[in-house]
Amino acid sequence: MSRIWNFSAGPAALPEEVLRQAQEELLDWHGAGCSVMEMSHRGKEFMSILDQAEADLRELMGIPANYKVLFLQGGATQQFAQIPMNLLAGRSADYIVTGSWSKKALKEAQRIGDVRCAATTESSGFNRLPTAEEIKLDPFAAYLHVCTNETIHGIEIPAQRIADTGVPLVADMSSHILSRPVPVEKFGLIYAGAQKNIGPSGLTLVIIRDDLLGMAPLTIPSVMDYAVMAENGSMLNTPPTYGIYMAGLVFQWLKKQGGLAVIDAVNAEKARILYEAIDQSAGFYHNPVDPDCRSRMNVPFTLAQPELDAAFLDESKAAGLVSLKGHKSVGGMRASIYNAVPLAGVQALVDFMNDFAKRNG
Repeated sequence: MSRIWNFSAGPAALPEEVLRQAQEELLDWHGAGCSVMEMSHRGKEFMSILDQAEADLRELMGIPANYKVLFLQGGATQQFAQIPMNLLAGRSADYIVTGSWSKKALKEAQRIGDVRCAATTESSGFNRLPTAEEIKLDPFAAYLHVCTNETIHGIEIPAQRIADTGVPLVADMSSHILSRPVPVEKFGLIYAGAQKNIGPSGLTLVIIRDDLLGMAPLTIPSVMDYAVMAENGSMLNTPPTYGIYMAGLVFQWLKKQGGLAVIDAVNAEKARILYEAIDQSAGFYHNPVDPDCRSRMNVPFTLAQPELDAAFLDESKAAGLVSLKGHKSVGGMRASIYNAVPLAGVQALVDFMNDFAKRNG
């Protein structure tokens, strides 16, 4: 069997070491005589998996003690509604829109309550972050929502641009969580779908500061109330047990790599060589994003000759480079180079791109 270089935006590549361990433990987890998928979620075996996963995540991200870690279902899209249901508390909230996902988050939140757009870069094609002058914040807002990495448009908010605005900062980190160190203490709530850098789809992480719990009205369903889920250790209902197990293996893999500071350096190098190949292609390839906020996880690019798109995709697939087609809303190409995509895979893509440009330029 020959594994591909997988550049899918999600569900995305998982570390081969993690997949092999899961394969070895599939029928019998540590002598339990059954798979994790078959275990009682309240049994001591699974509880040990859950506790270790949370402990490893807290260590990796430096999550302070006054934050709860929730392992939920429903994906980040469910959080678009669940966040305002829990945090608005009869007030209003601000949203900064920098791409498709923050735009969808705003639209969904507006179905719940009084939510306003504090800034948007849609008129520029979501190719940059808003300037300070463009952002109009309400100092009395219940929270400010941002998407720190836009998967489709390839926009990432640099760590140095995360500032204290005086209201709780809520962040969708789905497509770059665990790719770099994060100052968790600057956020009121962090959420992320697992299927990018954490594990298989079906699991959603929510990291929430204690003072933001207990604000939801009694009219919302218990399963949607963060405080209720926290009180029940993420197990008001049956949690996504296998997704949590796989996430735990990924957390352990990240620790073996040296933690987030080490993986950050690897990701920076992967992004550097890919953007360099695009920028030095004499216009054959083009990335539309302002270099100051280019994503290191999701790299969209176009070919100067769109009629070559089909050939590029066919030939790259034949070369073992898969899932490079851009999102249908923007077209072109996109390479998602998450943690599990090694430097060798990005180098293989760059070599192919250089050769394709040489043959067709």
